[in-house]
Amino acid sequence: MDPMTQSTQISSSQGIADGQNAAPKESKLSDSFLSSSPVSLIQSPQVKDLIHWRDPKKSGLVFGLSMLMLLSLAAFSVISVASYLLLALLCVTITFRIYKSVVQAVQKSSDGHPFKTLIDKDVSIPPETFRKHVDASLTYINRALKQMSRLFLVEDLVDSLKLAVVMWLFTYVGAVFNGITILILADILLFAVPPVYEKNKTQVDQYIDVIRTQVNTTMAKLQEKLPGAVKRSKTE
Repeated sequence: MDPMTQSTQISSSQGIADGQNAAPKESKLSDSFLSSSPVSLIQSPQVKDLIHWRDPKKSGLVFGLSMLMLLSLAAFSVISVASYLLLALLCVTITFRIYKSVVQAVQKSSDGHPFKTLIDKDVSIPPETFRKHVDASLTYINRALKQMSRLFLVEDLVDSLKLAVVMWLFTYVGAVFNGITILILADILLFAVPPVYEKNKTQVDQYIDVIRTQVNTTMAKLQEKLPGAVKRSKTE
């Protein structure tokens, strides 16, 4: 066989094999990206059980602590809240350390440091985990930058108008609420809406479908009246 023909066959077979191996690799990368997205975190079974109040004690504890944190931030500065939390934690650990030392001195035991197991525990972040989160964050940042560039440079007139309407509505929201107030309302809705939706799922879905249909109809009519609508429909 001609050496040139043989090398061509070898290179083509390697290209086919690389293509076959690339597809599973791409699917694995997409699966890992989806598994690390914030949406998957919210849809995780632990978070779902928490916001649906499967365990009332656990959900109440998380909701109470989050509300206490947000209300504290609304009343004090971030530095004050962080300092008070760390001071409270330090007071607890120092008190427990002194208590155990007194008990060991009275009982003449040699139990050692009460936090020895925690001190010996490795709390360092592995480089692989750090790089994985950095790569995931970089993916979201690049996607956000690309989307902002597309919207503000008016690549699609309809999408840019949608953003303008949302920003206009946010000006009224910002005039009434500040950031902490919005976070408090979001925390309340996060723990209040899922149980209500679960009990009235059929009725809520019907109203959502009606609203979605009206919004899509309105946007379709608006798009037909815009100059770039015909060009966009031909491109699609």
